[in-house]
Amino acid sequence: MKLYSIDTGFFKLDGGAMFGVVPQSLWQRTNPADSNNLCTWATRLLLIEDGKRLTLVDTALGDKQDAKFFGHYHLHGEDTLDKSLAKLGFHRDDITDVFLTHLHFDHSGGAIKREGDRFVPAFPNARFWSNEKHWDWATVNPNPREKASFLKENILPIQESGQLNFLEKNQSYDSLIQVRYAYGHTEAMMLPQIQYKDKTILYMADLLPSVGHIPLPYVMSYDVRPLVTMDERQSYWQEAVDKEYILFLEHDPVHECCTLQQTEKGIRVKDIFKLSDI
Repeated sequence: MKLYSIDTGFFKLDGGAMFGVVPQSLWQRTNPADSNNLCTWATRLLLIEDGKRLTLVDTALGDKQDAKFFGHYHLHGEDTLDKSLAKLGFHRDDITDVFLTHLHFDHSGGAIKREGDRFVPAFPNARFWSNEKHWDWATVNPNPREKASFLKENILPIQESGQLNFLEKNQSYDSLIQVRYAYGHTEAMMLPQIQYKDKTILYMADLLPSVGHIPLPYVMSYDVRPLVTMDERQSYWQEAVDKEYILFLEHDPVHECCTLQQTEKGIRVKDIFKLSDI
């Protein structure tokens, strides 16, 4: 097995929304905001090469929405999905599987592309993986709080293509990848946990957007069940300390991976490094 970090650029979101009840005087130490109170966030994906299977975890925002939509998020940076794949000698047609942690637009938008008046899978040879509980949450009757993040053009064409697959609750993705779940940010968000070079890597998705979110109360306002998020984070953080997990960070604008340690102030960051350094 080989793992690769896939950089696809940056976007901006309101700092207050990203840190919830935590005051700006605290969170700006790690994630400084611009004059409009917007912080920069990465869209960093994970590519897993394992035998005949080439899996992309999440797909970032994509590029099919109009300028008005993207104007809210200030996309910037030189990296793109296609450029990052090409640097590794891959093409999106080589992707055999797309693992979607959840269906918010910044994680699933790149799954679908526009061809004329049609929306079609951006990875024509891939199986797309979600779970039935989260899929129903996003498509059947999305709640008003999340509805703007579940864009039908990102989601429904996956099912219409016949390429959609569901993972069962206790089903492993494969022998080296276990699927963990979190329910505070959204219903049944999936976190791939990977055995790699005698280490355990946990892909954090939106359970831990950045190193700046490690203190337990630093919960995003986007989370539908913030108290559940805090309980989940406490449990996952302690497990990561006890078992020395490596946490892969999808949205941290600077840091790819980190480990955690117990301190007098609670669980905090221990080491920060690149995936390629493992």
